[in-house]
Amino acid sequence: MVRLPFSAAGSQQRQILIGLAALAALLLAGVLPVMLLRLWQSSPLSDRTTPPRSLAPAPPAQAIWRSPLRRQCHAIDPALVQRLRHLQHTLPQHTRRLRIDPSNYGSRHPRDAYGQPVAHTPQLVVLHETVYGLNSAINTFTTHHPNDADQVSYHTLIGEKGQIVQALDPSHRAFGAGYSAFRGRWAVTNAAMAGSVNNFALHLSLETPLDGEDSDPHHSGYSSAQYDAMAVVLADWMRRFNIPADSITTHRHVDLGLERADPRSFDWHALQVRLAALGVLC
Repeated sequence: MVRLPFSAAGSQQRQILIGLAALAALLLAGVLPVMLLRLWQSSPLSDRTTPPRSLAPAPPAQAIWRSPLRRQCHAIDPALVQRLRHLQHTLPQHTRRLRIDPSNYGSRHPRDAYGQPVAHTPQLVVLHETVYGLNSAINTFTTHHPNDADQVSYHTLIGEKGQIVQALDPSHRAFGAGYSAFRGRWAVTNAAMAGSVNNFALHLSLETPLDGEDSDPHHSGYSSAQYDAMAVVLADWMRRFNIPADSITTHRHVDLGLERADPRSFDWHALQVRLAALGVLC
């Protein structure tokens, strides 16, 4: 041990005491904790020891969606324009509203199961078909289903005669597509389950004709009245939620399980001319 001269030792002690007094003053003033926190946050060690926030898994790859709907600024048939405009103006009177069982729908989540912000306003429309009759779908939606696998709903149903049934307000999340994604996007709202488009999608289903109540790939198709009513509902959604035409897709496309084929025998041209007549393809 090397002994310091007495004068040097005293000077060193005075410096220590001065330093301690300064630290005490900083501590009392609340400055020291802030300084230490900033030093810690800026150090490489803090970056290594702070766990990163969890991110939801990305959906698997799927086929590219190429919309059959084209830009069209002029309608071709004035009679069609007049018919659809009349239906558009009387849409509230033509719409039947249901109160479906709460087990068959949920809330739109602003954050996913990992705490990350996620799209929760309507940005996509998924088209479906009921497979069985309109009343069968209504009975399903109004029945309590305690099991997740049985829970299902769409926002709007279109009957074979053009009946418009609002099963669920667009502000709610319908259980229309389970394991699904669109253009590389889904929302994982339950960490124990795969993601889906339901959190940012609207679901519209057409009543299937009698000859389509099976698993065949095709049937006789949908009625003119159905295409009229569907176009009016879609035009309303497109305007209200600023949904572009190329974000109207099918259950067949968004389904990642490759098990869904609906809506079968769908006529995109019939929808094209009606949306053009309503002025939403320009």
